[in-house]
Amino acid sequence: MVPSAPAVSSGAPGAVSIIGWMAATDAQADAPGPTVVVRLPDGALKHLPTGSTGADLAAALGPGLAQEAVAVVVDGQVQDLGAPLPTGASASVVTAGTPEGRAILRHSTAHVMAQAVTRLWPGAKYAIGPAIEDGFYYDFELPGGDHFNEADLARIEAKMREIIAEDQPFVREEHGAHEGLALFADQPYKREIIEGVDASEGAGGGVVSVYRNGDSFVDLCRGPHVPSTGRLGHFRLTKLAAAYWRGDERRPQLQRVYGTAWESEAALRSYLARLAEAERRDHRRLGLELDLFHFPPEIGSGLPVFHPKGGMVRKLMEDYSRREHERAGYQFVFTPHLTKSTLLETSGHLEWYAENMYPPMEMEGATYYPKPMNCPMHILIYKSRQRSYRELPMRLFELGTVYRFERSGVLNGLLRVRGLTQDDSHIFCARDQLDDELASLLQFVLRVLRRFGLDELEAELSTRPDKFIGSVEEWDRATESLRAALAASGIGYTVAEGEGAFYAPKIDVHVRDAIGRRWQVSTIQVDFQEPQRFGMEYVGPDNARHQPYMVHRALFGSVERFFAILLEHYAGALPTWLAPLQVRVLPVRDDHVAYARSVAGRFEAAGFRAEAGAADEPLGARVRRAKLEKIPYVLVVGDDDVAAGTVGANLRGQERPERGARVEEVLARLAAEVAEPGGRGPGGPGGAGPGGAEGAP
Repeated sequence: MVPSAPAVSSGAPGAVSIIGWMAATDAQADAPGPTVVVRLPDGALKHLPTGSTGADLAAALGPGLAQEAVAVVVDGQVQDLGAPLPTGASASVVTAGTPEGRAILRHSTAHVMAQAVTRLWPGAKYAIGPAIEDGFYYDFELPGGDHFNEADLARIEAKMREIIAEDQPFVREEHGAHEGLALFADQPYKREIIEGVDASEGAGGGVVSVYRNGDSFVDLCRGPHVPSTGRLGHFRLTKLAAAYWRGDERRPQLQRVYGTAWESEAALRSYLARLAEAERRDHRRLGLELDLFHFPPEIGSGLPVFHPKGGMVRKLMEDYSRREHERAGYQFVFTPHLTKSTLLETSGHLEWYAENMYPPMEMEGATYYPKPMNCPMHILIYKSRQRSYRELPMRLFELGTVYRFERSGVLNGLLRVRGLTQDDSHIFCARDQLDDELASLLQFVLRVLRRFGLDELEAELSTRPDKFIGSVEEWDRATESLRAALAASGIGYTVAEGEGAFYAPKIDVHVRDAIGRRWQVSTIQVDFQEPQRFGMEYVGPDNARHQPYMVHRALFGSVERFFAILLEHYAGALPTWLAPLQVRVLPVRDDHVAYARSVAGRFEAAGFRAEAGAADEPLGARVRRAKLEKIPYVLVVGDDDVAAGTVGANLRGQERPERGARVEEVLARLAAEVAEPGGRGPGGPGGAGPGGAEGAP
């Protein structure tokens, strides 16, 4: 009797968890004759007839799994379900609803899109079409200089559905590079990729893999893919964009078609709902609607200006950051916006980072650059005199503006700008201080993020890459210190093996916003390179000279980007302590204006941002406008309020307004709200609101 089929584990994406299966499967007699034996994720062995494939394995494990399977992992390598299984291999089935499975669905759907485009526009050139987070894209060059328009997305979708209905098999082939060049004789972008593969393989030439499906459509691809186009269908094309070939503005500009694909219609609908909500929360739209900032074309792309309301939000963010850093023992420094090229030569930025820097300017026989980073100047502050071990750890902090010439194709509102202000810290410490410093630093970072209401936190530890500088011992010491800091923090983290920069390991802290999106914000990085390049030293207790450890840390990442993340997280309704205007008092008629001003004055005297409105249009319209501006406290005053010293309170998020609320009660409620533990932060323009700075959460 065959044991019941295993379930799919949600704990290990893409792997089959064998529940209730015992090692006794060794003795199964359901596969007479020669067999292939594979080891399943739980260690059990499965016997299959010789020549069995990943699809056969999935079918042997259960009909439900066979229906959900899209690929198989064999000894750590993902391959097509139709590929034969080698005996003795470890194997697990990849299902459609896992991250790995969704990537395969999306990549296969991208192929179908390219096939649809070539049917609709014979002679179209297709470049690359990878799966990306939540979707896929493909880059095209249409014949005769033609271009897609928004209406074409529906045409392409319809043609894709025809191809899916044809249930065409995806068939893998391998060719020598020269055969591949002939196969893609009319596809210059594919030929360029093949030529690169061929050159990298040397005199022997390379081998390239392709996938065919349907009416002779063939695409250059490593794979794997779903078995056939009929396994697809839950997709939507979402937008068009321009993209330079290989991201180089000197190369041809192509058109990029974006889409999304999922394992079920329900998953697709859920994603589209999240997408619509993300559009509603788009910080660029909210920035204009709430009069916070904009990007004047007269200044240039990627260079925002902040209006008074946006400027107030920035001030509150920055003031709060300064107070917290001062409490944590940081010293404030200020550095210029320009530097000579020689500093950037010493730091290595001209060697490693020049393509992201603004071009130089020549003045008085020297070459100057707008600074791309604050760290070289902080190092010069450290080196301005001899340092003693008694001064360590030295924690330098600056809200420093830097300039990076991001390519126009990657600019994205405040999330990616060319002039950005970093809440930048550089910590110099002795070797025996590193563990404690990293642990306390990470706790500080998490505490500040939580005070902005960002509670869903996780991290990624990036470790030593194949090519690195410094000693293995240094790397291991720094990596273990970072790992220990993460363990002590209590937040979940993953390890990105080999993903550290060549000069140092790092921690990246990520937050999830109100609609589940993941944002990378803070970075903590241990640096071996710069102390060596600058010859940094301190005199130890042994009177000998030692090289300090250097830790880079940006908490917000940049003020601009963090501003955008908060704006989208809160859909523009920033926490009351962070709202540019906290209270608006609306008089019902002109004869109530004086009382409205006196009420607003009481809130201002208590340290809150308040104003009295005019009675220049119907009250309902004024209340609606205040709510659209997302003002937390909208207070209305009429005859009864003037007589009784009360207000009508329309509080943000409240279903019904309150009538006859005493002013001192509303004041106390506001003070309590801005001092609420768990993420609200300090309140008034001086920072803390009533009760002083220690009342902040």
